[in-house]
Amino acid sequence: MRFLLLLYTVWCVFWFVTLFLLLFPFTYLFLQKEAWKPYAHAVNRLWGKLFFPWVGIRFRVEYRFRPARRGTYVFCANHFSYLDIATMGVILDNYFAFVGKHGVKKVPLFGYMFTKLHIQVNRDKGHSRAYSLNKSLKTLASGRSVMVFPEGGILTQNPPQLHLPLQKGAFIMAIQQQIPLVPVSLHTNYRLLPDTTPIRMRPGVVRAIVHEPISTVGLRPEDVPDLMRQWAAIVQASLL
Repeated sequence: MRFLLLLYTVWCVFWFVTLFLLLFPFTYLFLQKEAWKPYAHAVNRLWGKLFFPWVGIRFRVEYRFRPARRGTYVFCANHFSYLDIATMGVILDNYFAFVGKHGVKKVPLFGYMFTKLHIQVNRDKGHSRAYSLNKSLKTLASGRSVMVFPEGGILTQNPPQLHLPLQKGAFIMAIQQQIPLVPVSLHTNYRLLPDTTPIRMRPGVVRAIVHEPISTVGLRPEDVPDLMRQWAAIVQASLL
């Protein structure tokens, strides 16, 4: 069984890299102008739609809410697996920016793409968090959605239990811009790609729920803790 999982993992890594390299020239081209960046995002989505079926991973997504394709939202999902990032581009049709760790910029080619297309944050440095929040607010103001993992990384020791306390950034920006916050539950990614060493991929089904949005109209900064509790209650209840 371990040998078969190793072979499957090698197969997945091969196609992960191969498809990325094949599509990267188009990604690179579309990253050269701000007006072209939605096309770079579309290329990334195409990568996901090619990769997952090719390695035998299917999607079953329950849309309790269908985000308007051109709508602006703050999407917030639980984060138990490195597979979460790749799956979000398949689950959501929207043009959104990830808020992610600055360390990915060191990854060849992928780091270049992430730096140009998304928002980096170094959670160990206060000025970096302030910068990423400011950039996220500008992104939302421009009409582009933002995607955040409020747990601040793959930190839970007991999935599907959420890691608490949550990071406040996503909730602050949703309230400040008066933009709906959309909870997303990722149910099975941590089984398909557990956060373990050595890394092993498993075939299966990505199961997810896109929940009804939480309105932030009329909310003020002092409502951030309550908004955090609402998100956690919705997502946690669906995971257990």
